[in-house]
Amino acid sequence: MIVAGVMSGTSADGIDVALVRVARSRGKTNLKLLGHSSFPYSAEVRKAVLKAMNASQASVAELARLNLLLGELYADAILRTQAKFRTKAELIGCHGQTLYHQGTPARFLGKKIAVTWQTGEGAIIAARTAIPVVADFRPADMAAGGKGAPLVPYLDYLLYRHAHFGRIALNIGGIANLTAIPSGATCEEVIAFDTGPGNMVIDAMAERLFGRACDLNGEIATSGRVNETVLSGLLRRSFFRIKPPKTAGREEFGREFVREYLKEFAATRGESRKRDAVATATALTVRSIAWAIKRFVLAQGEFSEIVASGGGTRNPTLMAWVANEMRALGLKLRTSDEFGIPSEAKEAAAFAVLAFETWHRRPSNMPSATGARRLAVLGKISYP
Repeated sequence: MIVAGVMSGTSADGIDVALVRVARSRGKTNLKLLGHSSFPYSAEVRKAVLKAMNASQASVAELARLNLLLGELYADAILRTQAKFRTKAELIGCHGQTLYHQGTPARFLGKKIAVTWQTGEGAIIAARTAIPVVADFRPADMAAGGKGAPLVPYLDYLLYRHAHFGRIALNIGGIANLTAIPSGATCEEVIAFDTGPGNMVIDAMAERLFGRACDLNGEIATSGRVNETVLSGLLRRSFFRIKPPKTAGREEFGREFVREYLKEFAATRGESRKRDAVATATALTVRSIAWAIKRFVLAQGEFSEIVASGGGTRNPTLMAWVANEMRALGLKLRTSDEFGIPSEAKEAAAFAVLAFETWHRRPSNMPSATGARRLAVLGKISYP
């Protein structure tokens, strides 16, 4: 079955589409990437998405419009990808754009609930493409007592498990997350969780201090100096100390975090202050990943390799710093490209695989990663 996987991450930079051939043989799901495309959001759409994320106040009308608008944009991205590769999908798996994610239950109107919201109307996508759509994957895991994330570990397990040595899959998107797969592991033995910010704080610094969407090629970070005092203070925050399973988003590392972070550099004047802020944000991503691996993963077994993917792999400075930290931990850094899935296509490919499992009424959450009490069939289906 050919499935189109669609992903738009917490960085809110655009839409990734992966066309994947997925099949089931001898009880194992196999996949082959047929092609992938990326479509950046327009400046206006990105501004609207970022405004809606973790907003203390939001217009119901604007949120409703954004839901249907993103459905239209997803459908257009799928149709353009199909035309580019002259391939017709039989099913679509669309993650949607996360506006809010609170994986830990909190009291609301007398009831403790965990909540999540991925917007982008599946019915619109199905109608425009004439293809069934599986969307809104996370609530089923949360209904089973899980945190609704991470879900990509299902693909990591299929791609990277090895009979003789352990691997860690690292995804650096807006948020950084990892999947630790011990040698010969079963699904129940996989560990997965969010480690902290990925590109999110780096991008915010580049935008606020330099008027750029990101630190292209890590050039700003390279020219700055890491403020070790600030960094040490940040790494003492409670999130980094919490044992997995755990998830993060703009609720932890969004507007409020950025506001507090900038205050740490307020006493320093000039261009060097701004460059140091970007360098320190980059170091925060790297050190929090290393801390999580050292504290929560290496004690669970022997691991030889770490396989990186996500937008962060396009930042050579970030990757060089990650490589240095991983070398110190005895891990060889590789990328998902070496396993046939380009880093920028991996998350989209994951939701193609998850949709395939849902279509065949098979569960695809991993309770060891999300904390769910049981396996669950994920997502909701819209028919054309």
